[in-house]
Amino acid sequence: MPSVLSRRGLLAAAVVVPFPVWAQDTAAIRKPIVDLYVALESLMRAGPSTAFPLRFATLAPVIDRTYDLQTVLRVSVGLRWPNFTPAARAELSDAFRSFTVASFVANFDKYEGEKFEVLPDTRMVGADQIVQTRIVPPSGEAIRLDYVMQMSDVGWRVTDVLLEGSISRVAVQRSDFRALLAHGDPAELIASLRRKVQHLSGGTIGA
Repeated sequence: MPSVLSRRGLLAAAVVVPFPVWAQDTAAIRKPIVDLYVALESLMRAGPSTAFPLRFATLAPVIDRTYDLQTVLRVSVGLRWPNFTPAARAELSDAFRSFTVASFVANFDKYEGEKFEVLPDTRMVGADQIVQTRIVPPSGEAIRLDYVMQMSDVGWRVTDVLLEGSISRVAVQRSDFRALLAHGDPAELIASLRRKVQHLSGGTIGA
């Protein structure tokens, strides 16, 4: 019969075994963010001389591969989500996707020597993995962005972004959406997202 010490050793071994697996998966967890940053730098180098719809069309599939937009939207909407009809969910999802892509295109519109750094290690928080990154401008302080990654049916996808490691983009979005969903109907939120897409794109993209 194993001694107490040897049983503890077996238990410790059982606990430690999964960690090399996570280490091997680090590259797969980081890859969506690496690909996103490559695409954003390319977008910035293209600059505003490239038409907004073309930049939008180029970035949209990258966002689809990087983000689990359905989960981001569902969590941002909160408890009202199950009460929406399938048609309303689909319409809201389309508007939210257009808004998300248009926001990236508008905010990353010119290259001024920024460096995108994806740190080599990830950290686990519950079932999530956190990819830590920095956007380093030519001068001034770097911006820290941490990406919350969850495993989906199609691989690792972003479900939240933490500014400076703590300010949740989804939490901010949930607060922004609350007033627009006060009546329990997504129509106001859909209309608001469409207006924002029009504004961000200078009227060249519809939601």
